[in-house]
Amino acid sequence: MPVRLSVVIPAYDEAGSLGATLASLAEQQTASEVEVIVVDNASTDATAAVAARYGARVLVEPRRGVCAARQCGTLAARGEIVVSTDADTRFLPGWLQRIEDGFVDDVVAVAGPCRYADAPWWARIFPPLYFAALAARYRLTGRVGYITATNVAFRRADFPGYDTSLTQGGDEVDFLRRLRRRGRVVWDAGNPVSTSSRRMNQGLVHTVVVSYGYHYALNLAVNRVAARPLLGAAPAIREQDTARIQRRRRRWRVGTAAAIGALVLVRRHASRRRAPSAPRITGPLRDVR
Repeated sequence: MPVRLSVVIPAYDEAGSLGATLASLAEQQTASEVEVIVVDNASTDATAAVAARYGARVLVEPRRGVCAARQCGTLAARGEIVVSTDADTRFLPGWLQRIEDGFVDDVVAVAGPCRYADAPWWARIFPPLYFAALAARYRLTGRVGYITATNVAFRRADFPGYDTSLTQGGDEVDFLRRLRRRGRVVWDAGNPVSTSSRRMNQGLVHTVVVSYGYHYALNLAVNRVAARPLLGAAPAIREQDTARIQRRRRRWRVGTAAAIGALVLVRRHASRRRAPSAPRITGPLRDVR
């Protein structure tokens, strides 16, 4: 049977999470032939060994960068449809079949939302609202406003290539712009994946300002104008880093609470010292009326 679907997974030091992702893919219910490609993006751990143990086709891309890794995997894919996802993601049993069913007529790509596993409170609210807004816009206009590279598939014959000079966003915002030139992109709001929230564990402000503001939006704009990676890729966050970040945040919260408590005590003590004392009355009281 010819390969119908090729799932491409870029992986850098993902030995800790890749096994669960590949096990989730093995449970997919589809009648088509599927190949799973793991692109080892210069890992320093046992990522390649884990991929081989689960029967994945392992490629090596020595150039660091997710766009270079996805490009390597896509060019080597044998399937008619290439599915892009990540090494820290889980899938519903019918995920691949639903993707394949979406390729009708002039459709060149099918994209869907993602959910964040074990997310902080704000990531359980704002990303779902964002994806709901994308779905509403698609229903009204037929236009996909954004794709996440952890849940998008496209026809290999219509592959426009990734801009490998972009370290962030080239596999999403820029890639969507290129796909639109080839044909119709479909948004399937009912076919989500579940991915790690590890990059969000540094807090709301850090995620908005640093992760998305600097490493994503500014990085994408500057590198696209310069046509080369002037700004480097965001630092990798892995499970061991998540534990370290959580410990640091707990220490920060304890230290902040202690500082606030000390400030309250100091202010209370100072206000008592400044309060005027009641006048002292000596001698017998007299009626002065």
